[in-house]
Amino acid sequence: MAKKLLIMMANTDPREELGAPFFQATVAAAMDYEVEVVCTATSGRLLKKGVAEKLFVKAGSPKSVYDFIKDAHDAGVKFYCCSPNLDLFDMTVDDLIPECEGILGGAAVIEKVMEDDDLKVLCY
Repeated sequence: MAKKLLIMMANTDPREELGAPFFQATVAAAMDYEVEVVCTATSGRLLKKGVAEKLFVKAGSPKSVYDFIKDAHDAGVKFYCCSPNLDLFDMTVDDLIPECEGILGGAAVIEKVMEDDDLKVLCY
C-alpha cells in the first residue's frame, strides 16, 4: 500500500474549485500519509503572499483559501511551487507564503512520480 500522496494542482483556477484539493490533502495527512501539494500553472498564484487570503471557497465563509492552506500545512502537508511559476507570475522566492517548502522543477516532479513506487498522485 502506498504511503505517500502527491497532489498536482495545475488546472485549478484560483477563483474556484479550491475546496477538494486542500481538504483531501488535510485528510490524507491526518491519516498519516506523507502529502505534498505542487502548485503549477494557474494554481501557482495561490502560493503568492496575499492571493489566497482574498479567496473564499464559498461566498460568506469566514475561512479564506489561505486558512485552508494553513490547516493543511499544520496537518503536515508540504506545499511546493513549480519553478516556471516564478517567472510566469513575476514572483521571487520572497513572494511565496511561509507554508511553501520551496521550488520544484518539472524534472523533479517527473522523477518523483516515476521512481517512487510508494507514491500515488491526484491531479486537479
